[in-house]
Amino acid sequence: MKLVASEPYSRLAELHCAGCGSAYSPFVLQRVSPCCQLPLVAGYDLQEPLSRDAIEQTDSSMWRYGALLPLLHSENKVTLGEGLTPLLQLPRLAARYELASLLLKDEGQNPTGSFKARGLSMAISKARELGVEGCIIPTAGNAGVAMAAYCARAGLRAVVVMPRHTPKAFKEECYWYGAEVELVDGLISDCGARVRQRNADGALLDISTLKEPYRLEGKKTMGYEIAEQLGWQLPDVLLYPAGGGTGLIGIWKAFQEMKALGWLAPHTPLPRMVAVQAANCCPLLETYQGRQPNCQHYQGQATLANGLAVPHPLGEALMLRVLQESEGTVVSISEEDMLAGMRELGRQEGLFVAPEGAAVWMATRQLLASGWLRPNERVLLLNTGSAQKYLDNVAGRALE
Repeated sequence: MKLVASEPYSRLAELHCAGCGSAYSPFVLQRVSPCCQLPLVAGYDLQEPLSRDAIEQTDSSMWRYGALLPLLHSENKVTLGEGLTPLLQLPRLAARYELASLLLKDEGQNPTGSFKARGLSMAISKARELGVEGCIIPTAGNAGVAMAAYCARAGLRAVVVMPRHTPKAFKEECYWYGAEVELVDGLISDCGARVRQRNADGALLDISTLKEPYRLEGKKTMGYEIAEQLGWQLPDVLLYPAGGGTGLIGIWKAFQEMKALGWLAPHTPLPRMVAVQAANCCPLLETYQGRQPNCQHYQGQATLANGLAVPHPLGEALMLRVLQESEGTVVSISEEDMLAGMRELGRQEGLFVAPEGAAVWMATRQLLASGWLRPNERVLLLNTGSAQKYLDNVAGRALE
């Protein structure tokens, strides 16, 4: 169902292997790199001048940055209005903890209730443009919901494979969008194995994290929005809940692209990036602290923050690179602290955030107490979703 379209308006130039840098065509369907079996990353023509006037101000979605996104023809766009989520001040918590500036970007206000809407809007748009007939995904919850919604919007077949213990709300929403849902005992890594088995003939496009190039491009729009919403300044520290890590990698990619384009002042410092994980499943932390060579054999457990239960992230090396380049760090948060964070954000700021977002806030407190984060710094938290879908996980815990 590839559509006939107008002249391209994207500056997409190539795809390159995240490992060895080998270049591949962005004009045919690609998955991981044939050379290293690692993620393919989109590259753009950033040499020709492009001013911030290229932003489509009348578009109140992530698609306002179209020239720096990979969709070649706007007719193939599959959108539900994702992006341009609010950047909120947290004045009561800032005062309580003596922080000069505390901000939260609320991705729970996206279509389908999470930041996954960005990546899946982009991935499904490109799938449509490249003639894909259907998609399959292993998911901890939110990504499956988003893929089901955007496939429905595009008229594509959707197959969602998720852990059996996933909260009911995620499963039900996938059913309402008409997706085929398969439940698997275990974590998302077990779902990934089932996807490989079920899709051995490659009939469906596997939209697992970083196994195609374009979810990353949707996620990077968070970085563009942060800069635009802050008047082309950046925070000093940015904390992000990193399971698969696509958003962490994507935001950093956006900052690099804006630097190259001159959209940020030449000496604008980039934020120190903090990857926040669940204590129950923290493979990146274990590798970062040198307790394992990589996450290949890490054994994780389920967590209240379903999106952080990713024991073998394909993007581990890319996340480590972001932390090194930004002089950032990794923090893990316990289940009880996530609940405490949800209560505090709810009662102090009126925000009902996902456990992942609560983990980010508790990481801020931890880093402030240790002295790694200084009270005079501008701190930005990413809440990746609404807590409404996690009620099965947190039922009865509000009054503890």
